[in-house]
This record gives sequence, C-alpha cells and structure tokens, in this order.
Amino acid sequence: MTWRDGPTGGDPHRFGTEAFYASLGRAFVAMCAVVPVLFLIEAVDVGLRADLDVTAGIIPHRIQGLDGVFFSPFLHAGWNHLYSNSIPLILLGTFVLAAGTRRFLWSTLVIILVSGLGVWFTGSPNSVVVGASGVIFGYLGILLTRGIVERSWWNFAVVLLVGLLYGWQLLGILPTDERISWQGHLFGLLGGAVAAVLFRRRTDVGQRDPLGSPPVTLS
Repeated sequence: MTWRDGPTGGDPHRFGTEAFYASLGRAFVAMCAVVPVLFLIEAVDVGLRADLDVTAGIIPHRIQGLDGVFFSPFLHAGWNHLYSNSIPLILLGTFVLAAGTRRFLWSTLVIILVSGLGVWFTGSPNSVVVGASGVIFGYLGILLTRGIVERSWWNFAVVLLVGLLYGWQLLGILPTDERISWQGHLFGLLGGAVAAVLFRRRTDVGQRDPLGSPPVTLS
C-alpha cells in the first residue's frame, strides 16, 4: 500500500471532483473485500464447530471475556446475523474509508475499544456479545459528527441517505427485550462521535489533518 497526495482531478475531499469519485470507488472495492473475510471466518466457525462466537465473544464483567473486545466484531451468531450486517458495513464503511485510510483505521480502533469496553462494563454477565453492529453504528456516528465538526454537507447527505434506508435500526441504541446488545450499538455510536472529533480534518490555513489523511490508494 502506498501513500500519495491524491489523484489528479482536484481535492479528494471535495464533492464532485474526479479525485473524490476515484477515492470513493477505491473505498467501495476495499470494503467489498472485507465482507468475504467475515464470511470465511463464519464458514470456518460453522464447518469446524469451533464455537468461536462463544469462546471469543465479549463476556461482560469477566476477565476471560475481555479479549472479545477485539475479536467480537469479526464474529457473528449465524449466517442471518452476518447477512444483516454486511450491506450497512459496506455502505457506511465506504464513506468513512473514502476520507482517508489512516483516519479510517484509527477511527475503527477507537470504535472497537469504546463499543467493546462499553459492552464489557454494562452488559449482562450471562451473555456473550458478538457482531460488527457496534462498528456499523460507530461509522454512522462518524459521518453524523463529521457533518458538524467539519461543516460537511456531504456527510449530512450521506447520513440522511442511510437514515432513509436503515433509520429504523437507530432504535437499536435503546434498551429492548430482544437478544440485541443495545449497549454495543450505543457505545459504538458514541465511539464514532469521539473518533470524528479526534481525527477531524483541519480546514484552517496552516493547519493539517491530525493524521495527514491521504485518499485511499491500493496496490
């Protein structure tokens, strides 16, 4: 993977430029490559009957379940669970990744930590939590918060689009009686907001992006 200032055709962060669409396209391809990895993990788990979703998930309040903070986003409780997360992961991840690879990676790490630790501290000790939905809600939090801190109408437009498609899922941040970790969703959303502030793109003269985020470049 290489880094460069960006392809010709204008600012990759400016909507409508050639560089913007090029960066968005590469981000989409990259996110489409992530999902098959999740399916491969699920296939191995099911095929070998490894019960990874139990042994490597988050078990709240228990030290032996703390490592699940890092592993749980890659595990799912069956194919239906994975299918339901795949499309929003690709969609939201594409828009977050298009703003820069380093910003994406650091932001994802913050989301995983905030969401996972939030679940570990506040979840039921009789449960095991797995799934990428905390990360998905984190990406939603990033886009929404970026619209505010970076004064980006583009991010607001993306959130509006996602809201029209998946707005009903925002109810997932509220306590329910279903077998859904609302804590993971809520803390994921908060983690995304924190990441958006920490790794925001500077627009003032003489200021730089705290991570110097270039557009996505694959090799």
